[in-house]
Amino acid sequence: MSAALLVAHLFGVVIWIGGMFFVLACLRPVAHDLQPQQRAPLMTGVLGRFFGWVVVSLVLIWGSGLLRMGQTGMAAAPPGWHAMMLTGAVMTVIFVVIRLGHYRRLRDHLARGDYPAAGAALERIRRLVLINLVLGVVTIVLAKFPTLGL
Repeated sequence: MSAALLVAHLFGVVIWIGGMFFVLACLRPVAHDLQPQQRAPLMTGVLGRFFGWVVVSLVLIWGSGLLRMGQTGMAAAPPGWHAMMLTGAVMTVIFVVIRLGHYRRLRDHLARGDYPAAGAALERIRRLVLINLVLGVVTIVLAKFPTLGL
């Protein structure tokens, strides 16, 4: 059971962290060269698909993590697991703010054809995704090398 939980956990992490890296490092720089009327719909569509996968990732990550923590017990869990829970909770809150706040506004601006406002919403999303990517990388490091940060 532990191996299956670890695989589910890692699969969720790969989707979320890898997706954020792809959007920020690969897609956004290329999309930035497009006209706002092309860029905003492209990024809105890509983010909409990606956010669906982030929800799947959250179910995998939190489900497997909490089951594993339940098997081990909070007191017996390694320090890195506690760090993962903390940073994972912060990342989850940031994702909810992006998805339920900024992304909804982005779609509304796009529907009205307000490309400057859509661009501003995309920039707010980019900043929060960057924060989440950094937190995700820190989480991976703390999980693998807990004595580095604790």
